[in-house]
Amino acid sequence: MKILALVLAILIIGIQYPLWLGKGSWLRAWDLDHKLAAQRASNAGLQARNDTLEADVRDLKSGYEGIEERARSELGMVKRDELFFQFIEPRTPTRR
Repeated sequence: MKILALVLAILIIGIQYPLWLGKGSWLRAWDLDHKLAAQRASNAGLQARNDTLEADVRDLKSGYEGIEERARSELGMVKRDELFFQFIEPRTPTRR
């Protein structure tokens, strides 16, 4: 009877092995689920960045306002017959 119990225990362990440690195991499925969640989060961030870039491209293609805004902010350009005032705040003396 002990031999039969031992044989059945070995068979049960043999059947359970692929479930827990094999190629399609629960641990592998859990790991892949976490990797999938991380990839989806990364994709969401990249999609938001792409949407912003797409809006910029649409704005630049649709009219001159976007081009003018970029020229002013990034290149420091001004229009013809326009006065540019730059206010520089005085430095506060540092105490030693």
